[in-house]
Amino acid sequence: MSDVIEVKVPDIGDFSEVEIIELLVAPGDTVKAEQSLITVESDKASMEIPSSAAGVVKALKVKVGDKVGEGSVILELEAAAEPAAAAKPAEPAAPAAPAPAPAAAAQPAAPAAAPAPAAAPAVMASAPVEHTSPTASYPEVDASAKNLPHASPSVRKFARELGVDLRLVQGSGAKQRITQDDVRSYVKQALAGGAGTAAAPGAAAGGGLNVLAWPKVDFAKFGPIQAKPLSRIKKISGANLHRNWVMIPHVTNNEAADITELEALRVQLNKENQKSGIKVTMLAFLIKAVVAALKKFPEFNASLDGDELILKQYYHIGFAADTPNGLVVPVIRDADRKGVLELAAETSELAGQARDGKLSPAQMQGGCFSISSLGGIGGTTFTPIINAPEVAILGVSRSTHQPVWDGQAFQPRLMLPLSLSYDHRVIDGAAAARFNAYLAGLLADFRRIIL
Repeated sequence: MSDVIEVKVPDIGDFSEVEIIELLVAPGDTVKAEQSLITVESDKASMEIPSSAAGVVKALKVKVGDKVGEGSVILELEAAAEPAAAAKPAEPAAPAAPAPAPAAAAQPAAPAAAPAPAAAPAVMASAPVEHTSPTASYPEVDASAKNLPHASPSVRKFARELGVDLRLVQGSGAKQRITQDDVRSYVKQALAGGAGTAAAPGAAAGGGLNVLAWPKVDFAKFGPIQAKPLSRIKKISGANLHRNWVMIPHVTNNEAADITELEALRVQLNKENQKSGIKVTMLAFLIKAVVAALKKFPEFNASLDGDELILKQYYHIGFAADTPNGLVVPVIRDADRKGVLELAAETSELAGQARDGKLSPAQMQGGCFSISSLGGIGGTTFTPIINAPEVAILGVSRSTHQPVWDGQAFQPRLMLPLSLSYDHRVIDGAAAARFNAYLAGLLADFRRIIL
């Protein structure tokens, strides 16, 4: 009889538990090594967990809605002829595996797919890799779960970020389970004044805004419509953006950098490195210049914690990546220790993983400062929203050739618009203007980076 092995959850970053939202295999399915078995979701992203070995699924040990962590057993597998070296033998007699638990056990916060039937094609995923830029997550806010209603860890964390007391939220899920939609609805009522008096101490500012209720409109009576549900990423990021915009006093400083010589250098580097396959983008230069500016102006490399400003001694730079499901922000860790070519390679790799939905939660945490570049699309200036708990974000628009006066005549120069949004509680206008001007100066003459 073939060996039966247990397939377990590998390292999933800094999260102790994540929730299963989808089963991709069923008992009797034949799976290959590195084939995806389940999809899990944290409060930051969803990811697929691959198999460490090839064989036939004998028994599923999890169901939709279960929470798992590193080392949790996913299923028992009857090993193929050449079992994976890392597989651990299990007891030879394994149950024939009953069908997964009903969908009522799933978290209502996100629609959970039913377990895949045996005849369904398996979903493939890339092999788990040791990412070159994992980041340490921010510590969890200390909050006791005693006497709290039924809610998943991700929903509890989501509520803490918005300052919502879960004891005041009515759950709409099975057994009054509280979902993220329930938390959002509570916040909307608070903003409209409906829950202002019931808000717990420390709740998110906005309960007393007394704004008008959101208009209820029957759009269909005006013409044809199509309802399209928001993606998970947009649901999560939307609530965070709303909080950041309401709670952080944004001010934006606009500047233009002369990148004529820098663009020529970029083109030359790409010609010289054609064989390496690394394409140098302007983003790599921007990250390098931002790090230098953060070292000169340390209050921009900080986070506000009550009455204290936490000045960071590391330089982890996030950059906005556009994906089919919404905007995500991968983080380049220790950007100060990397050269332009290394930064170019890593940003390209992370952007590709973001588009494929393969970013781990750790790769989107720990950022000190973010860059949002619309250079490939267009625009002149815009106001990027600060990614809390950071205190500033740089927006970059499309560069254009403009006539610039050199003292004797107008010369055609390639100008790059820079839009720096900053938290006015921490940074004043003069400091922001100096930061942006210094950054523009570095981009205009990149040799100053070494000074």
